[in-house]
Amino acid sequence: MLAASLSVWGWGGLGVVLFLITFGPFAIFYLAFYICCVVGGGFAVTLLFGKTNSERHLEKCEHSYLPATQTGILKTLDEMRLEQKPIKIDRRLTGSNYIDEPLQQVIQFALRDYIQYWYYTLSEDESFLLEIRQTVQNALVQFSTRSKEVDWQPYFTTRLVDDFATHLRVFRKAQDRLERDLSEEMVESFFEAEVEMERSVCRDVVCTSLKDEEGFLRDLCEVLLYLLLPPGDFHNKNMRYFLREILARGVLLPLVNQLSDPDYINQFVIWMIRDSSCNYEAFMNILKLTDKVSELEAVKDKALEELQYLRSLDTAGDDINVIKNQINSLLFVKKVCETRIQRLQSGKEVDTLKLAANLGKLCIIPLEHVLVHNIALQFFMDYMQAAGAQAELFFWLTVEGYRVTAQQQLEVMEGWQKDGKKGGSTQGLLKAAALGVYEQYLSDKASPRVQVDEVSVVKLREKLQKEGDPTPEIFDEIQRKVYDMMLRDERYYPSFRQSPLYIRMLAELDMLKEPSYRGSDDGDGDECVCFKSSWRT
Repeated sequence: MLAASLSVWGWGGLGVVLFLITFGPFAIFYLAFYICCVVGGGFAVTLLFGKTNSERHLEKCEHSYLPATQTGILKTLDEMRLEQKPIKIDRRLTGSNYIDEPLQQVIQFALRDYIQYWYYTLSEDESFLLEIRQTVQNALVQFSTRSKEVDWQPYFTTRLVDDFATHLRVFRKAQDRLERDLSEEMVESFFEAEVEMERSVCRDVVCTSLKDEEGFLRDLCEVLLYLLLPPGDFHNKNMRYFLREILARGVLLPLVNQLSDPDYINQFVIWMIRDSSCNYEAFMNILKLTDKVSELEAVKDKALEELQYLRSLDTAGDDINVIKNQINSLLFVKKVCETRIQRLQSGKEVDTLKLAANLGKLCIIPLEHVLVHNIALQFFMDYMQAAGAQAELFFWLTVEGYRVTAQQQLEVMEGWQKDGKKGGSTQGLLKAAALGVYEQYLSDKASPRVQVDEVSVVKLREKLQKEGDPTPEIFDEIQRKVYDMMLRDERYYPSFRQSPLYIRMLAELDMLKEPSYRGSDDGDGDECVCFKSSWRT
């Protein structure tokens, strides 16, 4: 057994020695490498062959049991693989650099504050931001184009002024209610007065709740986007929601907050009137009509401050006369303020009602004089506003302004015709002004509409539709009927004469003290003929 074991090891060792002598000392490593290559090659061939057969089998299964891949997906993938072309942004929006640059800044700030701060955490691709910007700019361009087609003159000269005046009257009425009832709050009193004056309009929910205000602005933006965006962009919900939030929270809401800031309003009013001279008569009428002691005190303090400055100047030469006149004017303003303050604090406003009761008969100011006197017209306008008949009064005043303007335009055209010039643009403006008056007060879309017979309105509409320019007297028939209605209807001028506003008007005109009388032509009572120096027609 031992001899056999030794023979095996002997022959094995002899074989190894001969192998090393024949092939070299590194032959063993080459042999191991060759064996590994054979084994690895066989394994790789087996793996590739099996993978190929498996893929072929899976393809057969997909074609057998699964639907074919849609061509749209493949086309979309191909387009996504293509190099995207750069989007060119045109910075022109309205055609005016004074407007385009601020609008571009608003767009940039809105993108920065509402999109970029979170979008860059997801992707660095600028194409999405450029698409958003392009869509917003297209909407602004469309808005600018549509705005140019609107006649803004009647809105800014009449409708906006009326709305602003109505707002101030509601605010004054709310202040008066607070003085009578100290338990009420200003906001509650304001909206109650708004309901009483506007009849069917109350904006308390939108104005007092931030959530409702944002919802209202979003709905408004939805309507604007429907009108301004192409159908493809509008029906893209994601894009539309982005734009809606940008416009509502990034543009409109900050704009409303700024326009509601009292400091901004005061600064804006100062900026508007800094280059215009104040009318002396209008300024004195405001001092005589105001019921706020604090406002009179402020004017008085400002007058005293200016007096101290003028008195401290080293006057010499011709300037001394100018400074003396300024000092005298300021002294008069100071006296008017002190007199008005003393009258308000002493309760003489209530005494006027007692004085009227003691007199028995009041001085009657004809309606035709009320309509042309600035102080009397203000009181009558307040009464008509409270009675819900402001449309009739504003129509009468607008027609008066139209008549004067039309006469002036016709005189200008006659002068041009004598000189051989053409006045086509002036004629077009005259007809546009007449149509504007009709649309605002007499058409079916007018709100509120002047209450006159339909026959007269139809006759007027036929005259306006005829070719040629309207005459200055085209509204005379309807204006006369409106005047008669205000004069005869018990709801208007006759009731105004029985109201406390009429008594206050007489007190402001100094016509409660020993008036003289004569028979009136337009009603019972007596007509005042003792016009004071302040009565201007």
